[in-house]
Amino acid sequence: MKTESNNQRGFWGSRLGFILAASGSAIGLGNIWKFPYIVGENGGGAFVLIYLVCIFVIGTPIMLAEFTLGRKTHLNPVGAFASLKPKSAFISIGFMGVLAGFLILSFYGVVGGWTFAYVVKSITGSVLSFTTPKEAGIFFGDFIGNTGEALFYHALFMSVCIAIVLRGIHGGIERACDILMPTLVIFLFLLMIRSLTLDGAMEGVAFYLSPDFSKISANTVLIALGQAFFSLSLGMGCMITYGSYLSEKENLTSSTVYVVMFDTMIALLVGMVIFPAVFAMGLEPAEGPSLVFSVLPVVFTNMPMGHIVSVIFFTLLAIAAITSGISLLEVVVAYFIDQRGWERKKAVLIVGAAIFAFGIPSGLSFGAMADVKLADMTFFDHVDNLASNYLLPLGGMLTAVFVGWVWGTQNAHAEIEKHENKFKFPWAQCWEFLIRYITPVAVGIVFLAKVLP
Repeated sequence: MKTESNNQRGFWGSRLGFILAASGSAIGLGNIWKFPYIVGENGGGAFVLIYLVCIFVIGTPIMLAEFTLGRKTHLNPVGAFASLKPKSAFISIGFMGVLAGFLILSFYGVVGGWTFAYVVKSITGSVLSFTTPKEAGIFFGDFIGNTGEALFYHALFMSVCIAIVLRGIHGGIERACDILMPTLVIFLFLLMIRSLTLDGAMEGVAFYLSPDFSKISANTVLIALGQAFFSLSLGMGCMITYGSYLSEKENLTSSTVYVVMFDTMIALLVGMVIFPAVFAMGLEPAEGPSLVFSVLPVVFTNMPMGHIVSVIFFTLLAIAAITSGISLLEVVVAYFIDQRGWERKKAVLIVGAAIFAFGIPSGLSFGAMADVKLADMTFFDHVDNLASNYLLPLGGMLTAVFVGWVWGTQNAHAEIEKHENKFKFPWAQCWEFLIRYITPVAVGIVFLAKVLP
């Protein structure tokens, strides 16, 4: 394959490198922080089963569509839609993706900074002195309310992302993911083995894997559908951008399946780490968003070899944050390289600095700006709400409509089947039916359920 070219774009050095990078984009805090607490709040095994159905029925078709758009045009999200439908309103889908990448990374960088901080605090042992989740929660609240610490770790996280993306596709993003993703998997397996060997761990396994459909409601299905969609990094331009660096010889369908399976495997493995440990310590799995930062430190405190396990877990969390963070940064950087003709170094430094600056109010939303609210939401909440509840589902839904009805599934088939990579019956017909009828409707329902009172 080609290496970094004069136009500052570049290509993936190998198929494995692409799969690891795309999986790294999908595997983020949504898998390791959000997925476990959502499972805990929604009854365990039954929710996991519904989530898996949503992943393969809704998430997979959109991911294949986004990879196809990217490889067809070899452009960023804006350039991709502009190339296929010039001077049309559909170009706004690309702008939504770039804007979503900018906004999400601005507050994601803050949360990513928290993971960096907890790696340090785990090494020093300061998060291993709590007897109750309430004590750990107070410690966490004091930390994120500390202006100096919050901004320092936000800057540190953004600096790491900038340093990786500066080195380009093959030399930066791919090389980093070639190291980080296998490390993440090894850490997860080590942690899972440790959790499963704790006394009382099997009660957590039963909660996690035994479906109790009495816990399921219409709202639970919507939550599962939303989590499946967002955990795959869809609707934010990441997969279009990563697909744009693909060789035309690559098999898009198998690459999509590998990325989806890898992402799903990681989410499921995280559950096998957290729930056995939480139940073994007699703690509550339905703690909500505070599960990782308020409950797990107590688990580690009371667990044999807890110090080592704590360091490994929060390192794993930081790795997941980095691999997603660099993909979000690359979406915005690719726009300025492709559409504005900027050199990569200029684009990365200016965009990275702008995202960091825009993220400062989010970093202060739990301390100095905690009382600065509009409609009872902080700056952090507003940015998260705009990106997660509006831009992402709209972007995903409109992408499905564009590929299914505007550009057309026949054109998509032709791109997918390049170099004799046959998109055979019944998979082609199944994908066409899903991307035209099921996926846009399902994502539209999630969108309306989130935004309507």
